Amino acid sequence: MHALRDLFTTDVGLMSIGGIAFMLGMGVFFIRYFLTHIREDAAKAAAASKR
Repeated sequence: MHALRDLFTTDVGLMSIGGIAFMLGMGVFFIRYFLTHIREDAAKAAAASKR
């Protein structure tokens, strides 16, 4: 319990939560970004191979 209290009440703990949230958000963004571009490139390649 002491660790959770320190995590949510101290400056260092709050900064750690912020850093973890930022990194998770970056991970979600990059996964969506890469998957979108992979789909676009696959569609372009399929269209080019049908010509």
